[in-house]
Amino acid sequence: MILLVTGCAGFIGSNFIYYYLGKYKDRKIIGLDKLTYAGNLENLENLTQEQKQRFYFIRGDITNAELVDYIFEAYDIDVVVNFAAESHVDRSILDPQVFLKTNVLGTQNLLDVAKKHWYRNGKWKEGKKFIQISTDEVYGSLGPTGYFTEETPLDPHSPYSASKASADLMVKAYHYTFGMPVNITRCSNNYGPYQFPEKLIPLMIWNALNHKELPVYGDGKQIRDWLYVEDHCRAIDLVIEKGRIGEIYNIGGHNEKENIYIVRKIIEILREKTGDENINEGLIRYVKDRPGHDRRYGIDPTKIMKELGWEPEVMFDDGIEKTVNWYLNNIDWVKRVISQEYLEFYEKNYSKR
Repeated sequence: MILLVTGCAGFIGSNFIYYYLGKYKDRKIIGLDKLTYAGNLENLENLTQEQKQRFYFIRGDITNAELVDYIFEAYDIDVVVNFAAESHVDRSILDPQVFLKTNVLGTQNLLDVAKKHWYRNGKWKEGKKFIQISTDEVYGSLGPTGYFTEETPLDPHSPYSASKASADLMVKAYHYTFGMPVNITRCSNNYGPYQFPEKLIPLMIWNALNHKELPVYGDGKQIRDWLYVEDHCRAIDLVIEKGRIGEIYNIGGHNEKENIYIVRKIIEILREKTGDENINEGLIRYVKDRPGHDRRYGIDPTKIMKELGWEPEVMFDDGIEKTVNWYLNNIDWVKRVISQEYLEFYEKNYSKR
């Protein structure tokens, strides 16, 4: 089996590469990544020599039809796992068009090329599947009770989530119109190794270690359901292998926490591990809330648990300690991936609020 994994050098994509090549010794992965600020080939340097022989990297854009067509022609792709996406909500508020191009038009291009190579004489080739990796943010916001299910109406509140919802609808349209074999997965907030330090957890770790202010939106009581990235990778693997064609699967960690709890927990762990008393709650700074900030997300993963036998294995207290340890042990990686472009973005959009 040969997989095309887009966004392979990003956070979840790179973790999936490690997981999948580690589990399946007879399968190959073609990795496609544009290598924007959040994609870094250094994320994949720890592949073993044997795994590197089954992994082929191509730098490119999923909107490039000629390149994607070449990949399908050269490698006879069996499964597409589409991680490639602009994914930072703050950036989508500043420049929505970039998100539409990559997340919507890029997905449509992948679907088109897959259809060209997988659909022959009115039939779909056996063993082919398109996996769209989406987000719980397409559902909008929850009140203090209840959970998102696969039947929850789409109600995106940011340009990012609107672009992901649009891509999901395009995937569904290719299934209903052409019979394309697809699955859509919608996950809660991921955390773990290799996450670019603009997202909440790695940003707080990095800033705290450098005694910088820890910016918290609004009152910090926004609630997210946190999913350790390896648990997410296991779920995607099950969807590839056993997911019913055309179905959507929600993937959640049963780890709902307020943002301010996350920040305080990181401070507590870092102080314990480093002995640095300057890492304390005095670093917390409440900043103006971002536009359209959803109050609560919560995933009901009952469907994937019952149908495919998945369940989260890493609870938050264990996962956050593993994550902090990883960043402490890989601080040089953080220094290298934080580009001048990102530092300028951070200074403009956080420090002056």
